[in-house]
Amino acid sequence: MRTDATAAGVSAAEVRELTRAYPSGAGVVQALRGVDLAVPHGTMIALMGPSGSGKTTLLRCLAGLDVPTGGVVRVAGQDLARLNEDARAILRRDHLGMVFQSFELIPYLTAAQNVELPARLGGRTPSAARTAYVLEAVGLGDRAGHFPEQLSGGQQQRVAVARALYLDPALILADEPTGALDSVAARWVLGLLREAVDRQGRTVLMVTHDPLAASYADRVLFLSDGQIVDGLDRPNLDAVSERLGLLEALTAARMERAA
Repeated sequence: MRTDATAAGVSAAEVRELTRAYPSGAGVVQALRGVDLAVPHGTMIALMGPSGSGKTTLLRCLAGLDVPTGGVVRVAGQDLARLNEDARAILRRDHLGMVFQSFELIPYLTAAQNVELPARLGGRTPSAARTAYVLEAVGLGDRAGHFPEQLSGGQQQRVAVARALYLDPALILADEPTGALDSVAARWVLGLLREAVDRQGRTVLMVTHDPLAASYADRVLFLSDGQIVDGLDRPNLDAVSERLGLLEALTAARMERAA
């Protein structure tokens, strides 16, 4: 599998020489330092690394929610730097599915209404058949009329996955999608994301701190100090845990020396 930035012709998303700096007090924090990444169609890639390594910043840049300091971001063949804020919002709506750790469901909308929200925001009339299909696909066909407070955390996250799939996006961006779930619910959600890749040809880029979640991916990329420093193909739980532990130990040692 090619995951270098030269694979633009087969990539659902691509970044080249991506940098992102934030002002911090009298100085600047370099969240991303020249990241190169291409995400091939029909794959699931996990991003891992210590807190502050740049994982979520990278995901936000790909979603057009954060503006890079430098470099190139392409999603669905479009250079995000050439799009204004409204155009980026349209790209997110039409080409991306978003899954967050905190579910981000609207509390006064039912499960079905939350799932249909991307269509309504785009001025489209939701399809009752499509709503029923995606809720059934995530095992919640009998919960369509339930409000979020009537659902467990795992069920709420499954609604969020159904919402992300509703408009049939090519690319799903997931930020710690199992971080608030127990192990049973987490496996449910990870299975859904894996199925979206294997059966529907979707592409998933997932930020996670959980080696179990990363083991569902085709490839794991490890970030440290704003850079991709390692990668692991065909990951398993033990291999991911070992690589992540080593990276965290090296990061802690570097921070201790710098203190």
